[in-house]
Amino acid sequence: MTTEIYRDAWGVPHLRADDAPSLARLQGLVTARDRAWQLEVERHRARGSSASFLGPDALSWDLLVRRARLDDTARRCFDDLDGRDPETADWTRAYVDGVNEGLRETSRAGLAPEFARVGLTPGRWEPWTPLAVWLATHLLFAGFPAKLWREEAARHLGPEAVGLFATDGPGTSGSNGWLVSGDRTVTGQPVIAGDPHRFVEEPGVYQQIRLACDEFDVVGLAVPGVPGIAHFGHTGTVAWAITNAMADYQDLYRERLRRTGAGVEALGSDGGWRRVARHTELVRVAGEEPVEVEVLETERGPVIAGGPEGLDGGPDVAGAPPLAVSLRYPPRVTSDLGFQALLPLLRARRVVDVDRAFDQWVEPVNVVQAADTEGGVLHRVAGRVPRRAAANGTRVVPAWEPGHEWTGWHETPRAGLTDGVAVMANQRGPAARLGVEFAAPHRADRIRTLLASRRRWSASDMPAVHTDTWLASAEPLLAYASALDGLTGPAAALRERLLRWDRRMDAGSEDAGRYAALRGAVVRRLAGHPAFAALTAPPAYPDVLLPWLALLPRIGYALEHLLRAEELYGVDRPQLVREALEETAGQPAARWGDTHRLAPWRALPDPAYRGPALAGDHDCVLCTSSVPGATDLAARGPAARYVWDLARREDSLWVVPHGASGLPGHPHHHDQLPLWLEGELAPVVTDWAQLKKESDHG
Repeated sequence: MTTEIYRDAWGVPHLRADDAPSLARLQGLVTARDRAWQLEVERHRARGSSASFLGPDALSWDLLVRRARLDDTARRCFDDLDGRDPETADWTRAYVDGVNEGLRETSRAGLAPEFARVGLTPGRWEPWTPLAVWLATHLLFAGFPAKLWREEAARHLGPEAVGLFATDGPGTSGSNGWLVSGDRTVTGQPVIAGDPHRFVEEPGVYQQIRLACDEFDVVGLAVPGVPGIAHFGHTGTVAWAITNAMADYQDLYRERLRRTGAGVEALGSDGGWRRVARHTELVRVAGEEPVEVEVLETERGPVIAGGPEGLDGGPDVAGAPPLAVSLRYPPRVTSDLGFQALLPLLRARRVVDVDRAFDQWVEPVNVVQAADTEGGVLHRVAGRVPRRAAANGTRVVPAWEPGHEWTGWHETPRAGLTDGVAVMANQRGPAARLGVEFAAPHRADRIRTLLASRRRWSASDMPAVHTDTWLASAEPLLAYASALDGLTGPAAALRERLLRWDRRMDAGSEDAGRYAALRGAVVRRLAGHPAFAALTAPPAYPDVLLPWLALLPRIGYALEHLLRAEELYGVDRPQLVREALEETAGQPAARWGDTHRLAPWRALPDPAYRGPALAGDHDCVLCTSSVPGATDLAARGPAARYVWDLARREDSLWVVPHGASGLPGHPHHHDQLPLWLEGELAPVVTDWAQLKKESDHG
């Protein structure tokens, strides 16, 4: 059995083997060689054991994972996969075998210094570990904690607050994606382009890779720890890409629990008490005593907050049983994670093959765009969304009341192209009836405007769309400033300057920096207003869920809605804007990039790290998200950029924020960062003769 590893000039692995299982093993091996530390962090995060070497800061995440039963769900899903699709199960096993071999190599060679820093030895991956990694990566992707926020906002401000604060919030992830049909390109063949927006991590969440064997030859962006190429791929004759559909497919139930001599019981919708599955686990914490966690699961799902003693150890309502919150999510209900879609995607030759593969997709729920060389195009939603009452989507629903059960699954919607173009940027698109909160339409509208500016596009033209910095959401704040009377001195001069501003959030722009400073001052004043005082102290939910309940980020992301509202709980918004203008006018001017800098997530943070200056903003096509009013540092942004050319695959382009290697000091650890910052992309090399052979293996 022959396996070969090649690298391009950017260190991207191009892998070749005789068959799919051998190739999967090689993919696992190379991923472990390149990203051993990242893989082990993800394995521990998926098992809820990361605090054992990362310390107390990781404990809240570990407790959530244990209580949500992610590892057990992954085992169930793998067992189901093994019974229904043994070929994919064996293919996944082959990937895991490669990972374990690569981890052993890395451990012996001492190539990843992070292990020595925390005293960790790489552990063993199980056949279900890739499924657990997938679950952990996407557990918070649908933003179920937003239901906790909506409930609090509605309780204190009334039901209209749900719409006022509805926005792509601090914990969700999104993307830009667009498909240009062949009648709108210079080659006559389609082009697909975009960029997934996630927390920017180091090493990155996407791995550029090529997988070739006798059955297929695919380039794309893989998720480290997961075999194949799930989200973004190009087989030569068909290409596909996804964006977050913003669908709502996870539910939270408020549970009434009680202890009995036999264990714990939960109150059901029929008025009867049912036995709750219960056990305890020990979570180890570096430098501290282990923490025992009680793991409970009702008929709805695992209890993720509270217990028989309530959320904070006491009854929520005098004389009533204490409350807890359980999570219901599709893979836990069905024991199906959709991994059976992965091999058919690699084998796809036409759009119909991609479409059929995504029929088996489960989560996260995505919008898929695909095109092939025969003129086929696809724009659809893929994933599993339960049918249930509308209230389930907006709040935490009472488990003891009937009417909140899941009753089946929605058909996934489809959409067409308009004037030869399909655009998805997390706005209310094909998945509108499947979700509650969506991103503002600004990114999607801007992409459509840019694509309409010329009749014919090429793959090489697409970076100009990726990097557009025009900020449509600045309009309502600038309108308030424009309408103010009696401004004098520096405040008046600042207003006039901002009204002349081109609304581009360029890194070198002082006007963009001034606008961001004004916006932050307005957000802080709104967050400090007595009208919102009741929302400043969130309930006793786990720490890992608190970012969704923090008032200041919620106001920062919903600022446009809050300024446009006809009335806002008696808040004098013109006066707040006036005060913010006066405050900002008295501050030294700074360019946007002086404060808007990249702040990637690292398992082991470096306090001395100062990230590079960034252009863009949350509602720009170049979506680099900070938290207005709190920090200009950007933790989220394009986790990759891609352009798939169906005319000539070798004219396709891609880039990631850092590099192909996860090894500090490696030549390809950060070599793509300059490209990423400048909006440039690297070529996708498909000619094996242009690649450097690294080794034979097998």
